[in-house]
Amino acid sequence: MSDACCGPAPTSNTDGAVAEPDHGPERWWQVRELQLAAAAAVLLGAGWLIGRSGADTIGTAVELLAAVVAGTTFVPGALRNLLRHRRIGVGTLMTIAAIGAVALGQIPEAAMLGILFSIAEGLEHYAVTRTRRGLRALLSLVPPTATILRDGTEFSVAPDELALGDLLLLRPGERAATDGIIRSGRTSLDLSAITGESVPVEAGPGDELHAGTINGGGAIEVQVTARAADSSLARIVHIVEEAQDRKGAGQRLADTIARPLVPAIMILAALVAGLGALLGDPMLWIERALVVLVAASPCALAIAVPLTVVAAIGASSRHGALIKGGAALEELGRIRVVALDKTGTLTRNTPQVIATVTVPGVNEPAALAAAAALEARSEHPLAQAILTAAGPDITPADDVTAVPGHGLHGTLAGIGLRLGKPGWINPGPLADPVARLQGEGATVVLLEQHATVIAAIAVRDELRPEAPEAIHRLRGLGIDVAMLTGDNDRTAHSLAAEAGITTVHAELLPEDKATLLPTLARGRRIAMVGDGINDAPALATANIGIAMGAMGTDVAIETADVALMGEDLRHLPQVLAHARRARTIMLQNIGLSLAIIGILIPLAATGVLGLATVVFIHELAEVLVIGNAIRAARATTLPGLTAAPTTTGAVHVSVAASDHVLGDPCCPPAAAAAPAQRTAPAAPAGRTPTLLPLTMPNSAARDGQSADDGCDCCPSPVDAADQPSSATGRRTDRKPDIEAPSGLRSHTPRQQ
Repeated sequence: MSDACCGPAPTSNTDGAVAEPDHGPERWWQVRELQLAAAAAVLLGAGWLIGRSGADTIGTAVELLAAVVAGTTFVPGALRNLLRHRRIGVGTLMTIAAIGAVALGQIPEAAMLGILFSIAEGLEHYAVTRTRRGLRALLSLVPPTATILRDGTEFSVAPDELALGDLLLLRPGERAATDGIIRSGRTSLDLSAITGESVPVEAGPGDELHAGTINGGGAIEVQVTARAADSSLARIVHIVEEAQDRKGAGQRLADTIARPLVPAIMILAALVAGLGALLGDPMLWIERALVVLVAASPCALAIAVPLTVVAAIGASSRHGALIKGGAALEELGRIRVVALDKTGTLTRNTPQVIATVTVPGVNEPAALAAAAALEARSEHPLAQAILTAAGPDITPADDVTAVPGHGLHGTLAGIGLRLGKPGWINPGPLADPVARLQGEGATVVLLEQHATVIAAIAVRDELRPEAPEAIHRLRGLGIDVAMLTGDNDRTAHSLAAEAGITTVHAELLPEDKATLLPTLARGRRIAMVGDGINDAPALATANIGIAMGAMGTDVAIETADVALMGEDLRHLPQVLAHARRARTIMLQNIGLSLAIIGILIPLAATGVLGLATVVFIHELAEVLVIGNAIRAARATTLPGLTAAPTTTGAVHVSVAASDHVLGDPCCPPAAAAAPAQRTAPAAPAGRTPTLLPLTMPNSAARDGQSADDGCDCCPSPVDAADQPSSATGRRTDRKPDIEAPSGLRSHTPRQQ
C-alpha cells in the first residue's frame, strides 16, 4: 500500500531479478514489515519506560527512533514514488501524518501510526503470499525424479529433463511427473489432487495420464506428451494465477471509489487546517487535519476485493474448478438459474447401442454395418457406439455429408443412405418401436435406404449416478435448474425425471438453446453448463459459461469462464456455493471499509478522536478486512469429493522468471502469451518451456490508482479477459455433443 500504484516494491534477489510472489516468507514472523513493527514496538515501550524514570530526553530520543524504524516500511517508498512518478497514495498520506505528528511533538503517536500501519501491511503481504503459495503447492505434486526407459535401460532423471516422446515408467504408488499417453499396462489412476474426485479411474493403453496423477495399480509405460513445465498441472497454476488478477465489478467499484479518494483526502485535510485556523488555534486544526489524513485513507477499501478474489480462486482450483478471474467469480456468485446440457453433463457420455429394430428382410448386423459405414470417419460418441456395436472391418461410405440439426447422408456401393433423427426421417412402419424405445430414455436414429426406412437404432447414455444429488444441492442453494437438449422429448423427460429436473426443453438446435436462455432467466443471472461444440452459442449467451470435464482439454480450460476439471457433477453446486460466499465476503469488506471512513472523518475533523485512537481503529479495520478476505480460502468439500493438498513441499519443476522487465513499480507485467499446447513441437534449442510467474495481485487501487486508469507512466493495457467473450471466438472447440443424430456435429464445423 505504500507505493502509489503497486504497494511494496517487488523483492529482488542478489542478481537483481524480481522474485516470484510465492517465494515470500513462509511464517508470519518472517515478514519484514512485522519484524520492523515489532522492533519499533519494543523501542517505543523502552522509550516510555525511560521517560517514566525521569530521563525525558533519552526517552524521547528512543521514541523518535521507534517512529523512524516503523516508518522505514512505507516512508522511503512513498517519497520515491512521489518524487519519481509525481503520484500520491496511501503511503504518502501516512508519511505526511507521521512527519506532522513528529513536528507537533506527538512522537509516541507518530511511532504508533508507523507500527500499526506496518503491521497491517505485513499481514496483507503474508495473506497474499500464503494464498499464492497454496496454489503453487499443486506443483509440489511433481516428484523429484522420473524413471524413463531408453534402449531397454532404466534411467532416473529430473522432471525438467523429460523430453517429448520419452517412455516414462510409472510403478504402483508413484506420481506422474508430466502428461502422457499410456502405451502398455493397465492400472487405476488417482486423480483426486487434480480433479477433486476421490474415486480411482481405470486406465489402459491409449488413455491419457496427467501430471500429479498417482498410479494406484500395476506398472505402466507412458509416452511423454508435454514437458514438465508445460504439463496440465503447470497450466492450471498459470491460468489460475492470471485469473486472480482479473478485475470484477466489485474490484472496479473499489477502484472507482479509491482512485479520486486520495487527492480528495488531501484537499479535505487542507481545508480543515485552513478554515479551522481562521476560527481558532492554527496548531490545533493542523493536528486535526493530520488525523483526517489517517482517518480517510482507503487502505481497507483498496484490499477489500483483490485479496478475496485471490483467496477464493485459489481455493476453487484446489477443489477441481478453475474460475477465470474476479469478474467470473462475482458473476458466479449471482447465479440463480442453471441450464444443463444433457449429454456429457448429466450423462456419462459413454453411450451404447441397446436395441436395433429392422423391417422384414433386413437383419440387424446388416443395418448396423450400413449405419457404421456412414459413421466410419466420425469421432462422435454416438457414432462410436454404433461403430462398436457393428464390429471391425467397416467399409466407409462415400460422399458423406452432415445436415446440421438432422443427420447425415452418403452412398455405399452405389446405394443412397440416410441416417438421422425421427422427424427428418419418417419412422413409417417402425413408429411404434421408436416410440417405445424413446419412452425408455433411449436416443433413436433411423436408417433409410433409397428413401425407405429400414432400421431404427437405439442408443442410451446412462445418467451420472451423482446427478440427482447435484440437482438437489443446486435447489438447496435456491437455484432453478433446467435441462436443454437436442434429443427427443420422450428421452429428455425420462432422463430428467431420474435426475429430479422438472424444466425440460428438448429437440433444440444449437441456436435454439442460446435463444431460450433469456426466457429461462427471466431477468436473473443464468449459467450454462455443457461440453459439446453445439453448446457454444448457449455458453456464449449465458452470463457464465461452465465447461464440464475440462481436464486435459486445452481450449476448454483456457477459454471457459469456469472449467470443472473432473466429471463429477457435484463440483457444480460446490463451486456455486463457494462463489456466492466469496461475493458476500467482498460486499462485507467494501461495506465495512466505507463505514469506517464515513464514521472516522467527522469524528477526526471535530476533534472527538485523537491521532492514536484513529490510527488504532483504522488499522484494526484493515486487519478485520484482511482476516475476512482470507475466509474465502476455505471451501467446503462435499462427500465423495476431495481437495488438493494445501501444504507446500519442494517444487521440482523449473519456473523461470518472466521476460518482462518491471521498469516502473506501478506498471503490471505484460500479459503472458497463452500456454503452449500439450503436444506442441519441441521448443528451439536452448529454450525450455516455462511457466511464467505472476506478480502480486493488482495492488493499483491500494494507493488510489488503477492499473488500467490514471497510470500515466504505463501504456493502458486492455485485458481481454475482462470483456465478455464473443459468440464467435469463445467456445468453438468444445467436445462434440452426442445428442440426436449420430455423426451430425462432428462432420461440419459450427457456423455462427
